[in-house]
Amino acid sequence: MPFAPEACAELAKPLAADAETDLVAQLQQGSEAAFRTLVERYQDRIYQVILSLLRNPEEAEDVAQEVFVEVHQTIGRFRGEAALSTWLYRLATSRALKSLRRARTQKRFAFFTSLLGFGNEVLHEAPTHAHPQALLEGQQQLGLLLDHIARLPDQQRVAFTLRHEQELSYEQIAAVLHTTVPAVESLLFRARKTLRQHLQPHFRHD
Repeated sequence: MPFAPEACAELAKPLAADAETDLVAQLQQGSEAAFRTLVERYQDRIYQVILSLLRNPEEAEDVAQEVFVEVHQTIGRFRGEAALSTWLYRLATSRALKSLRRARTQKRFAFFTSLLGFGNEVLHEAPTHAHPQALLEGQQQLGLLLDHIARLPDQQRVAFTLRHEQELSYEQIAAVLHTTVPAVESLLFRARKTLRQHLQPHFRHD
């Protein structure tokens, strides 16, 4: 299953309620055409949010494929309590975090363990897609930012990624994380505070 970073922006937009209801109904009836439509519409967003958490394109593609396999297998249990896109984000972030926890335990993904400080070599160049770094300049500072984002607690890292890289609203993030808007605000506040504390000494002062 190919994952194209340059997927059409129009496909990334959430479906209208009626269209989403029709798509879910077709999926639950086992329509392969509907499943292809789902993949074409959401694969890029799902891949990107997983990549933002894993920082490993090959692993992100594997996990994204797992997400859509899970969708295919479990769509019959989808009851519409949340939007279809929200459900997909939940599956994506859940599987990505499981992958990260597995990597930490087994120490088998050199890139991730190096970000957490287990090794001293820089094994990969920092990703080139956009990241919030208004006060950071250059590749070294970007790598440092990614390092400290990776060190955030799981919930803070997911909230920060969904807000600043996927540009989800607070309400959407709350739905993905099964929590409240004030809880999301608290997660983001703590994440930003931690990042400021650790990155402040590296900020450029003119």
